[in-house]
Amino acid sequence: MRGQMDIYLPIAEVSVNLLVVLAIGGAVGFVSGMFGVGGGFLITPLLIFIGVPPAVAVATGANEIVASSMSGIMAHWRRRTVDIKMGLVLSAAGILGSGAGVLIFRWLQSAGQIDIAIGLSYVVLLGSVGALMLRESIRTILATRSGQAPPIGQRHQWFHGLPLKMRFPRSRLYTSVLPIIGLGFCVGILSAIMGVGGGFILVPALIYLIGMPTSVVVGTGLLQVLIVSAATTIFQAWANQTVDIMLALLMLFGAVVGAQYGARVGVKLPGEQLRAMMGILVLGVAIRIAYGLVVAPEDIYSLSTGVLK
Repeated sequence: MRGQMDIYLPIAEVSVNLLVVLAIGGAVGFVSGMFGVGGGFLITPLLIFIGVPPAVAVATGANEIVASSMSGIMAHWRRRTVDIKMGLVLSAAGILGSGAGVLIFRWLQSAGQIDIAIGLSYVVLLGSVGALMLRESIRTILATRSGQAPPIGQRHQWFHGLPLKMRFPRSRLYTSVLPIIGLGFCVGILSAIMGVGGGFILVPALIYLIGMPTSVVVGTGLLQVLIVSAATTIFQAWANQTVDIMLALLMLFGAVVGAQYGARVGVKLPGEQLRAMMGILVLGVAIRIAYGLVVAPEDIYSLSTGVLK
């Protein structure tokens, strides 16, 4: 029997609790504003956990990221912590990557491998990125408390000799755009396949590889996430018809409010503490998804008959 607060999602073809969906939207919006990420790495697994099919969770998650990123970027725009030039370069490459990712997504879906591909992608990427972020942030915190300067200058020397250099005044950088374009393209692919804005990879990469200040990275990451997620939503709706508008609208209300509060909290915390908290969150999500992949489900279905054994 359905609960009084349950609603039916036409595209996902499942019933979900209204309050749970609103709470997910608010939590993702808070994370978006606080860490400068779209929150897709959190929203897609959460939707899957409440019973939304992975393909719909990915496509609809990208749609919700647009709203939460817009709310968060407005807060950072007022604080002048957005590098527009850097964001546009990343976004142009990200749109191309998103188009390629949607084609890969469609191929995996037709082969019947999209669910396992999404799960494994989350475990591998979130696990590695979360562990690296947590390790580095702890080292930075310990070095700061002991009075030692963290070795920041050695992180982004490897591509200084590459051609096509460009100035980014807001970030105080003069560097090659080739690594930036490559980074944006890869994030676009991930956005299409995993339903993420890519901020959980983009933010640490801009800090540790490109050498951007943490305060500028947050707003710039949201700009790239906003543009690429919007493109991904359009591509997914056109190519795969997996965007559930009703689900996206419900999460929108909580996400917009949550992002405003998240941005207020984020600007009050030191950069290394923000990175440590994000590392713990990303790693926790990876562990939860890995657990779901290896533990036998309560209901086992036959692939040949589709009935409960």
